[in-house]
Amino acid sequence: MSQIIIPVDPFDYVVFGGTGDLAERKLLPALYHRQIAGQLTDPTRIIGASRAEMDHDGYRAFARDALKLHLKPQEYDNDEIERFLARLFYVAVDAKSDRGWPELTAILAEGADRVRAFYLAVGPALFGDISERIRANGLITGQTRIVVEKPIGRDLHSARMLNRTIGEVFDEEQIFRIDHYLGKETVQNLMALRFANALYEPLWNSAHIDHVQITVAESVGLEGRAGYYDKAGALRDMVQNHIMQLLCLVAMEPPATMDAEAVRDEKLKVLRSLKPITESNADTVTVRGQYKAGASSGGPVKGYLEELEGGVSSTETFVALKAEINNWRWAGVPFYLRTGKRMSERISEIVVAFKPIPHSIFDSAAGRITANKLVMRLQPDEGVKQWIMIKDPGPGGMRLKHVSLDMSFADSFAERNPDAYERLLLDVIRCNQTLFMRRDEVEAAWSWVDPILTAWSETGQPVLPYTAGTWGPSQAIALIERDGRTWHETD
Repeated sequence: MSQIIIPVDPFDYVVFGGTGDLAERKLLPALYHRQIAGQLTDPTRIIGASRAEMDHDGYRAFARDALKLHLKPQEYDNDEIERFLARLFYVAVDAKSDRGWPELTAILAEGADRVRAFYLAVGPALFGDISERIRANGLITGQTRIVVEKPIGRDLHSARMLNRTIGEVFDEEQIFRIDHYLGKETVQNLMALRFANALYEPLWNSAHIDHVQITVAESVGLEGRAGYYDKAGALRDMVQNHIMQLLCLVAMEPPATMDAEAVRDEKLKVLRSLKPITESNADTVTVRGQYKAGASSGGPVKGYLEELEGGVSSTETFVALKAEINNWRWAGVPFYLRTGKRMSERISEIVVAFKPIPHSIFDSAAGRITANKLVMRLQPDEGVKQWIMIKDPGPGGMRLKHVSLDMSFADSFAERNPDAYERLLLDVIRCNQTLFMRRDEVEAAWSWVDPILTAWSETGQPVLPYTAGTWGPSQAIALIERDGRTWHETD
């Protein structure tokens, strides 16, 4: 099966933070892959912008090194690389002064009739300054978009302030709040499974689903992000955005269409239906953890405090939650959420656990009947598994076996599976907001998360130690097992 590639009209992408880690690891390789696929048309340009003193050739050398480092050998085509590098330009710009802005304005004047996207791959503290200078220099046209990365605030108040700051310069339709998890193939396949098949949607409710698990586990530690992470923690860094968005896609009602506003309206309803977690129940439905020294990837690793190079910190590197949605579809169905660093392995998956059959017609010799599960894996190997019961082949009576109907994207499709950023970067150009967060979504998510943070602070809920290379504190296992359930074992 071949992918349908639709070229996009020429555009200018201005990447603030163009020499940073995100541009090097994700943005430049993603745009290169879209060129290889035939989606970039001439005279499309990518313009790096940062404080570093560099000329166009210097930036092209930076990009060449980045592509060599982050592309697979078979993806590196010298002719395509040269064609891609020819699209690159650079301006040394200061977000807080006039330095570089006349030069950027002059470059963009050459493509005044094109779609123009500003990607803010910088800290949130600079969002307002950059937005104001974009407006002050007359760089906003009818085809301008702005892309902002998380974190959108660190609580509801700061999120509202950031949204207000950007919203004073750009219309909501021009603002793209990016969450790269929503660009993953499996996440979008969740909507296809639910709404393009007659099989699942009639069962997608409390009458047939026992519970849902969402796990986003990382095997790495701080990875040079100590300054940011110690001020954020797992709840702010992962739950408020990535995991909440996954929960919304699992739980939302069928939208009337795939129109961006219709989809985001339904996601917002889910966020507003979440049962509050406050001081009264936080200690029974939440677990906080922080990793200590252990083993990962075949070798010893430091604990969190050692990676911070001393000091005391109560920042959680692991969190598990039991969430509930107060509406007719999901009443009584718990959503177990967990995320953490330095865990046993790197994996992100959604598990929809169906209720057991009401009555077994088989005798005990047939073996134990395990309830059906639908497992959608986002990483590292994207795919979908439907776990069912079948007869074990061969004579000798009825013996039941729990097996999976397995659909791996790598095995099922010959084509390369695009990175999430590839899709999202060009959705910005196409002005397709479906996979981006709306302002009221961001604020509704913070409205649910803020009371949890407050409860932890007011009650002094402890941060429990767990050994690096494990699945978190034992209390996270107790969180789900006292309900008679267990965390899904990876397979």
